[in-house]
Amino acid sequence: MTAEPTKPTVPSMAADPAEPAKSAEPAKSARPAKSARPIKSAEPSQQAQPAPPPGTFDHRMVVFGSDDAFVAAALPFLAEGLAAPDEPPPVAIADPGRLALLREALGTDAKGITFVPHTEWYTGSAANAIAQSAGYLAANAGPGGRIHLLMEPHWAGRAGRSARETTEWIRYESLANLLFAPFATTALCAYDTRTAGPAIVDAARRAHPDTPVYEQPARLVQELDSVPLPPPPSDAERLTAPDRDTLRERARARGLTPGDADLFAAAVTEAATPYTSSIPEAATSYASSIPAPSLPEALLWGEAPTCVCELRVPERITDPLAGFVPPPAEVPSPGQGLWFTRQVCAYVDIRDAESGDGSLIRVQYA
Repeated sequence: MTAEPTKPTVPSMAADPAEPAKSAEPAKSARPAKSARPIKSAEPSQQAQPAPPPGTFDHRMVVFGSDDAFVAAALPFLAEGLAAPDEPPPVAIADPGRLALLREALGTDAKGITFVPHTEWYTGSAANAIAQSAGYLAANAGPGGRIHLLMEPHWAGRAGRSARETTEWIRYESLANLLFAPFATTALCAYDTRTAGPAIVDAARRAHPDTPVYEQPARLVQELDSVPLPPPPSDAERLTAPDRDTLRERARARGLTPGDADLFAAAVTEAATPYTSSIPEAATSYASSIPAPSLPEALLWGEAPTCVCELRVPERITDPLAGFVPPPAEVPSPGQGLWFTRQVCAYVDIRDAESGDGSLIRVQYA
């Protein structure tokens, strides 16, 4: 019997503190145009998988090391989407140069594909990418969320600029398996070894069910969160039961503009409110009726735009999806709790308190 492959490690979190287009009419089939260059095969993450049950998110991965290999992997996937019943045109989200190669290879069939440069899709944090994907599915997917998405993360941009960012994007890839499980969406995540690198590719394999080293999201996220956070600086400002106005004032003193200070204060308050209010857990839905009470003791440090606030809340936060499940509203607004916080801040970290009683929530604005 073949031994189970050794599981690659997840890139560790850095200790440094900072850090739709209109659909065209689908074509009948996707076929590459003649090319003078031989097309090299992409490296599939595993052999082709059987079709998933209806309503199951089909989350695949392909690894490539050349533009030709990318096109070779993308063409059959897009053809599968074009042929799928009850689906809108498939979407190709990738490097603009590779999208041009796809258009050329598809020829007249390109009219059946929606092309989106990944520099326009991945414009913010990993949490913003979840919101972008959820919003696109709600507005454009077919019945049950049916649509084919070819997705190349922008590893030459924000996602790959530090180990800290990489951690958040691997978390996003992993949690996508839970967040989009109710949808009959088919996603092929394309990883370019020239920009992502072997460590990122190995970590990403653990977030994709069609690989032999796939880890359940709860386990992988727990591993990501086992990396200790850098300790607060010795000169961190201690605030006793601050309200939103106090946080806003202190954030402005650290250099944030009035607008940013107000947003940061709201984000910190939203992060803690569901875990400090007296509303029963079953009734807590991040509704706007939840009051904004004084917060527990807080630590504040950093200068604009990298302002950081750390809170200790009495409740242990064990749900890996805390703050990642989209609320009914389409845009971030007060009353959405951790979702609001993750949408407007660069980083939100949750750890068990050292005493084992409650949780620490650390919010970094930018």
